[in-house]
Amino acid sequence: MRARSLGFQFLRFGVVAVVAIALIAVAAVFAMFPNARPVSAAMAIISESETNETLAALKPTKRARPVIAVVGDNRGSETTDYLIPYGVLKRSGVADVIALGMRAGPVKLMPALTIIPDATVGEFDRRYPDGADYVIVPAMHVRDDPAVQAWLKKQAARGATIVGICAGGIVLAEAGLLHQRRATTHWFWIDTLRGADATIQYVPDRRYVADRGVATTTGISASVPVSLAIVAAIAGRARADALAQEIGAANWHAEHDSRAFGLTRANIGTYAANLSAFWRHETLGIPVAEGVDDIALALMADAYSNTHLTTVLTLAENGAPVATKYGLRLVPDGVVGATRVDAVQPVLSSEAPARAIDVVLAQIGARYGQRSADISRLELEYPVRQADRSADARN
Repeated sequence: MRARSLGFQFLRFGVVAVVAIALIAVAAVFAMFPNARPVSAAMAIISESETNETLAALKPTKRARPVIAVVGDNRGSETTDYLIPYGVLKRSGVADVIALGMRAGPVKLMPALTIIPDATVGEFDRRYPDGADYVIVPAMHVRDDPAVQAWLKKQAARGATIVGICAGGIVLAEAGLLHQRRATTHWFWIDTLRGADATIQYVPDRRYVADRGVATTTGISASVPVSLAIVAAIAGRARADALAQEIGAANWHAEHDSRAFGLTRANIGTYAANLSAFWRHETLGIPVAEGVDDIALALMADAYSNTHLTTVLTLAENGAPVATKYGLRLVPDGVVGATRVDAVQPVLSSEAPARAIDVVLAQIGARYGQRSADISRLELEYPVRQADRSADARN
């Protein structure tokens, strides 16, 4: 009996020791992250000469009216990376913009939405045997697909400017298109970018970087300014400025504070809490109808999904595809009144759609708390405006 009791004591001690070691390890990892990210008092000012060089690097060299291909992997391509450049460039009217899928059938966007592209890459090649002027590449679920790599290399060889949005830069790096070039990407993927090709020169504090026929951007929200920069390169700064005002974008400059983005202890705690609190998870229905704005819808779906509390479903009057404002066909996830959702949130107005990001982040803060809004902003890599900083300081 005494031996059994002694054995139990040893077992209990072992369990306690293992738990204690695990907790110490978790605490040590947790302590590696800062309490808060440093924010520069003033971002570095980009010189006029650098802006001119960037626009020159983005200038079309093949057609008076450029052809822009936005390509997606049907198995998974990032929602905003795909839809924002398509919507902004289509709205600009300065180019022919074509949505492509690598293969036949719908393109599943991540973390939400499904679209039917205009054509496959094969159909595009037959229509434009000399290639596109620009190819927009979103983040993709499979970053090293040989078919994607081969097509991008072919387009680059035919003189297209290849633009990697957010972690789409990793797709470019895996394809060898960033070899010995300056580049940037989403803050979370910087080490992956460097690991894909040691010759890449990472450039901080820029929302987009262009170098010899290839451009890359920081996080998801940089899709707006780089699209406007392409408009400026094609049709001049005045057109880009006017379009920025039309869609509600603050500007299209490349300045960025890279130090402001990265994991903190508070972020990690919020991620852990939101992912584990399954009872708080909900399905949000977004009603969609003919003419729904691609830009506003993408920003809304992405921002809510990035809380890790929300699954976003689009709801239509029936199951048929819905034509968006800029001509895409959106495949709804369900039917209004028939598909069960926990809440319904209408799409924001198509007037000044780029402002949707600010409105939705405020909605998230009110619905789930400011910390959930903060991690959504972090995943979008969306800068805090000076007005927001002033408000935070007052609170």
